Amino acid sequence: MTTDSNRLKSATAAPPTGLGYLVSQYPAISHTFILREVRSLRQLGFGLHVASINGPDREPAGLTPEEREEASSTFYVKACGTATALGAHLRGIFTHGPRRYFGALAYALSLADGAPRSLLWHAFYFTEALLLAVWQRRQGITHLHVHFATAASTVGLILHRLTGIPFSLTVHGPDEFYDAGHYRLTEKVEASAFVTCIGAYARSQVMKLSAPVHWGRFEIAPLGIDPEAFVPRPQPEAGVFTLLCVGRLVAAKGQHVLVDAVQHLVAEGRRVRLILVGDGPDRPSLEAAVADAGLQVHVEFAGAVDQGRIRDYYRQAHAFVLASFAEGIPVVLMEAMAMEIPCVSTRITGIPELIRDGEDGLLVPAADVEALAAAIARLQDDPDEARRLGGNGRRRVCDSYHLPRNIERLASIFTRRIQSCAA
Repeated sequence: MTTDSNRLKSATAAPPTGLGYLVSQYPAISHTFILREVRSLRQLGFGLHVASINGPDREPAGLTPEEREEASSTFYVKACGTATALGAHLRGIFTHGPRRYFGALAYALSLADGAPRSLLWHAFYFTEALLLAVWQRRQGITHLHVHFATAASTVGLILHRLTGIPFSLTVHGPDEFYDAGHYRLTEKVEASAFVTCIGAYARSQVMKLSAPVHWGRFEIAPLGIDPEAFVPRPQPEAGVFTLLCVGRLVAAKGQHVLVDAVQHLVAEGRRVRLILVGDGPDRPSLEAAVADAGLQVHVEFAGAVDQGRIRDYYRQAHAFVLASFAEGIPVVLMEAMAMEIPCVSTRITGIPELIRDGEDGLLVPAADVEALAAAIARLQDDPDEARRLGGNGRRRVCDSYHLPRNIERLASIFTRRIQSCAA
């Protein structure tokens, strides 16, 4: 990181100092990559301040030291009390003037679908934007960047209308692509100074939703991991073939299909074990499915695991499996590949940008239990093939998803684009 930092600073004498990041929840186990990005940009000389709509996803005792440090300096919007929120409304009228204040309020309500509940939520978003406007002034923020084009970016869009301060987005997908109208993705893209997309698939979806006149503002800025933190794990001992899946237990991750594939493998007489790391609303139904199939000895629910312990689970794995129906480009796949764990995933959205089938891992059609089971069996039956895919996977990540290099790329985009906005 020191070498990368020195190289960027030599190329860019003055990285932006008035950069604000807005996210929905920070820190959060499922968004650790944002924490890495924030801290890396600061090491490169960026004056970066973070605001989060919601508090951390765990109690302070459950946070890592880095997360606690970040939490201590983050502005939490919903932590502001009613009196502070009312004060922000009064301050907003006097600071921005009645015309801009009521114009931004009308704009916020126009983003709703007309239903009373939606109008109420957008009134809340307007209040959050007012609170953020006070934070922006206090921190000297001259550009706001929002991760994910979902609800937090709606607040960012309203804030932009209120203050006129430029804002930009990182678009991950796929949720906002499936319900672009609800998330007002086209409006956000057209109002933004620029958009960074985590891959070619994400950029293509943003292009689909916007006029060609805007396409020149879309940049690809891949995510990444630090290969020095995620190093090749020792080859696990032969015996029970251990599968690892890391991710929230939600329908989009396809864990029910994975459980069905394990049932298929067990029925063939294979010695397999699945560890599900993560938590979420699908946990009860997954536990019921495991019980109904008599797989309790074959499936372990590890719950949510922070970055301080996740590598212990990676080290146990003979293979990493992600049976998702919808994804951006999963960072957990990058982590597993960097540790030379052969990966099986689905041929959807941005995943083929990371894994080239048969070269860096194995890809199967989504929701195809038999194909998923067959791919896992292939790795179990051919250890040499598993090692080849694991080694290629690490090389793939080091070549294209190397965090320090990709942060430098992102830093260059920010510097160039933000300076262009200020010109």
